[in-house]
Amino acid sequence: MQLFPLKIFPSNTNFDFMRVKNLNYALSVFLFILSLVWIGIYKFNFGIDFAGGISMELRINQTPDLAKMRMILNELNIGEIVLQNFGSDKDISIRAGISSEENLMHNIELIKSALKQNFPYEIEYRKVDFVGPQVGNQMIQSGIMAMLLSFLSIMVYIWIRFEWQFGIGVLAALIHDAVLSLGFLSVTKLDFNLSTIAAILTIIGYSVNDTVVIYDRIRENLRKYNKKTIGTIINMSVNETLSRTTITVFTTLLANLALILYGGEAIKSFSVLVFFGILIGTYSSIFISAPIITLFNFKNLK
Repeated sequence: MQLFPLKIFPSNTNFDFMRVKNLNYALSVFLFILSLVWIGIYKFNFGIDFAGGISMELRINQTPDLAKMRMILNELNIGEIVLQNFGSDKDISIRAGISSEENLMHNIELIKSALKQNFPYEIEYRKVDFVGPQVGNQMIQSGIMAMLLSFLSIMVYIWIRFEWQFGIGVLAALIHDAVLSLGFLSVTKLDFNLSTIAAILTIIGYSVNDTVVIYDRIRENLRKYNKKTIGTIINMSVNETLSRTTITVFTTLLANLALILYGGEAIKSFSVLVFFGILIGTYSSIFISAPIITLFNFKNLK
């Protein structure tokens, strides 16, 4: 029995990607500026990790009804409530987004009282902490540093593996993807928490992987067809890798869709942002990082 490889696009496509490069540049610049302006005006919906709040760890004698528990605690109107399991089904983490220490003990007692009155559980409060805004600011700084270090590491890798001209294309695509993803986060008002930083780093890694595959083919074709124009070679290379690119993004989006549908509120920001970022990263790999290298001279490429 002969198995045929899965293909969304045939391997002999001949799309003229370079024909629309100026339109794509204009669209990307517009979305880039719009994202920065939106972020500047409307900021982010910072979660408990950054804004501060109450953090409680509970152990319950039976598997609790988290949906009902979340509904009861949200009715208290003391701030954003995040519930999730950790370790086991009987270990619960409760975080309440309270940025001020005023009425702190009162709000903690409200949570304990609501749980006692509505659930016939034996509850052991193993840890009760308050995450202050100062800690949140430190986390923001750490998150920014993590993204900057990831950018630097990627640029060193590209500089070693490719010529410096390719590095400019990668840098442009990564900044484009990161800013548009943050703009999407600001527009949708998804929680900006620690998982958001992980999502941005995931998007950056995915975008680089996609771009490196296309760049490998461009460099190979530059050496093979040294009499063709750089625009023709880029079109040829993107078309040759298009089937691989579409299959990768399709399967990755399917896996991510499962996280969106079944992952629950605890990872909602992460899964939705990664879904959007994969689309943006695929777009930038084809329409930003590849065409931008036409600005450079590759006649002396060895």
